Amino acid sequence: MKGVSNIMLLGIVLIVCGVLIALYPPLLSLVVATLLIFAGITVAMVGYRYKKAARQFDDPFLDFFMKI
Repeated sequence: MKGVSNIMLLGIVLIVCGVLIALYPPLLSLVVATLLIFAGITVAMVGYRYKKAARQFDDPFLDFFMKI
């Protein structure tokens, strides 16, 4: 039953966030900007780890299949 209470808590948090955005619209731009920043950081870190792993395995066979 713990999972159900977590889902209910998440629902309440989302409702409160929706009400806050409805009452204070500039909050939406802050939320979107924060999400974009975290998405950019995540993509940069994945790229860095991919490049690091590619150097570690320096295998022509893997390079052929891992090229993007």
